[in-house]
Amino acid sequence: MADIGGTTGPVGKLVIRNIGLLLSGDLARPILDADAVVADKGRIVAVGKARDLDLDNAKVTIDAKGCALSPGLIDSHVHPVFGDWTPRQSQLGWIDSFLNGGVTTMISAGEVHLPGRPKDIVGLKALAITAQRSFDAFRPGGVKVHAGAPVIEKGMVEEDFADLAKAGVKLLGEIGLGSVKAGDEAKKMVAWARKYGMNSTIHTGGPSVPGSGYIDESVVLEADADVIGHINGGHTALSLKQITCLCERCERAIEIVHNGNELAGLHALRIARELKQLERVIVGTDSPAGSGVQPLGILRMIALLSSLGDTPAEQAFCFATGNTARLRDLDCGLIEPGRAADFVLMDRAQHSSGTDLLDSVRKGDLPGIGMVIIDGVVRIGRSRNTPPADRVPEIVH
Repeated sequence: MADIGGTTGPVGKLVIRNIGLLLSGDLARPILDADAVVADKGRIVAVGKARDLDLDNAKVTIDAKGCALSPGLIDSHVHPVFGDWTPRQSQLGWIDSFLNGGVTTMISAGEVHLPGRPKDIVGLKALAITAQRSFDAFRPGGVKVHAGAPVIEKGMVEEDFADLAKAGVKLLGEIGLGSVKAGDEAKKMVAWARKYGMNSTIHTGGPSVPGSGYIDESVVLEADADVIGHINGGHTALSLKQITCLCERCERAIEIVHNGNELAGLHALRIARELKQLERVIVGTDSPAGSGVQPLGILRMIALLSSLGDTPAEQAFCFATGNTARLRDLDCGLIEPGRAADFVLMDRAQHSSGTDLLDSVRKGDLPGIGMVIIDGVVRIGRSRNTPPADRVPEIVH
C-alpha cells in the first residue's frame, strides 16, 4: 500500500489506469490520447493506452475511475522561511495545505519574511545556503520546495555569486526587495547570476512590503532577469501600457500571480496571446503575504485565466506545469518518460454547471482533487480543501 501523506521515497513500479483525460502540461499538445501512465523509482517510464503498456508486477496500482490526470502543479512564486511555518501569518502547515490544492513543487522568490533577515553580504549568503540545504533535506508532505533565493544587496561582487552557486544555490530572490533597485546595478548582478547557472526574478510594480521599491518597465527591461516577477503587481501593478511594453520588448517569462491585480494579469495574458507567446506565461501565488496564504491559489489562477482570459482550460493548466518547468529548468511538469512522477488526479466538482472537468474550469469552477502523487508516492487521497469531486481514484493494490 502507498504511504498516503508520508514522506518516504519512491516505492517501485506505479501503474495508473482508467484515466479519463490526460493533461500533458505541454502547450503544443495539452491533451494526450492515453489512458494509462507507468512510473518506476519515482520517474515516468511509459504513457499510452493500457492495452499497449506493461502494467504487470506493479507495487501500487491506481484505478483513476475516469478522472483526469495532470502533472503536479508548480507555484512559481512563494516566500517560505523554514519548515512548514510562515511568520508572515503565524501559520503552521501552509505548504501541506498547498499540497491539498494540487501543488507538488514551489519556487522561492526569497526568504524575505524571516524575522531579522540579515542584509549584510555574509549574512544573506548564509541564509540562502541554509534555506537551500534545509528544504533540500525536508519536504513538507513531500512537496519539493526549491529555496535558498538570496535578496541581492549593494556591494555584492561576482565572487559572491560564484560562492553561492558552488554551495548549491540556484535562484535569486526578487530583485528590488533589497537595496539593489537601479537597472544598471541589477543588470550586472543578473548577468553574474546567469553566468553561474542561477535563475533570477525581478519584482514588478509598487512596493509590497516596507523596504521593497517601485520597479517600473525601464528597470525590468534593463535588468533582464529570467522572470518578470508578478507582472500584474504584488499587489500594485504597473499601468497596462507599461505591461504591454514589457510583454512586447522583453522575451523573458511573464509571471501572473494570485496576490496581484487581476485586470493587469488578464491584460498580460491577452498580450502574450496576441504575440503568439503563451509559452512565456507562468503562474504563482506570491504568498505567504499580507493578504494571507492561498492553498487553492494555483487552481484559482487556472480557473481565472481560463474563464475570464478566454483560454482553453487545458492550456491554462500548462501555465502551472510545463511552462514553468521549462522556464525554471525543472524535471517535473510534463507527462513524458524521464520526468518526475508528480501527478494530480481530479474531476469536475460535484454540482458544477460544467459538463466535465475542462468545461467546469472554463466556467470558473475549481476542480475537486481526489489524489496527489509525488515521485511515484501517493501523498494524499481526497483533498481536504477542494470541493468534492464527482469521481475519486482508488488504490486497488
